[in-house]
Amino acid sequence: MRMRKKKNLHPRMEVCQAYWITEPAALAGHWHDLMPQAKALHVELGCGKGRFTVETAKSEPDVLLIAVEKVPDAMVVAMERAKSEGLHNVYFVVGNAADLPTMFAAEEVDRIYINFCDPWPKSNQKKRRLTHGNFLKQYRKVLKMGGQIHFKSDNDKLFAFSVEEIPQYGFSLSEVTCDLHANGPVGVMTDYEVKFFAEGKNINRCVATMEDWTEHSEAEE
Repeated sequence: MRMRKKKNLHPRMEVCQAYWITEPAALAGHWHDLMPQAKALHVELGCGKGRFTVETAKSEPDVLLIAVEKVPDAMVVAMERAKSEGLHNVYFVVGNAADLPTMFAAEEVDRIYINFCDPWPKSNQKKRRLTHGNFLKQYRKVLKMGGQIHFKSDNDKLFAFSVEEIPQYGFSLSEVTCDLHANGPVGVMTDYEVKFFAEGKNINRCVATMEDWTEHSEAEE
């Protein structure tokens, strides 16, 4: 769904300036300066309007959460939610998954959330999927060894692709399910997830843990 442009976007962004990191690259290696007491640094890719972001930050006050969103018109709603809750452990960045190695230093991130990303269903679009190997290699650049990717999707074909792709790039899978809420709601939901659950749509989820891995050249393969 395309986000409608907001005529008052810039004034609303300025009101939430305390939550908005405009130069994330300058903080690479120093994100914990924003919250020295944080026990972990988590990153959410594609926070949208921020239901998951805000509820997760509220439930884990000792974790620093950085929410990345490429659409400012959506991100401003998320920032307003965080501001209304008076949160002090979440910040927002305009960007996308490809930007992570410029935003964070090596081994700086403990966890990455990927929730309901675009499935890019056509075969010639697979390199754009956030669980494609090209992106997984970028995540490896910023995750700590043993760091995790928490992935949720309503798209069954994308999930099937992902559980096959992810282990090929040095991640072990756990908590794999194709019906997360079969016995009732589990964990914090996104706005999309609430809608899907109400409609009876199954939700896929898995956790990928980073392990030692050596990339092989095409010739070796």
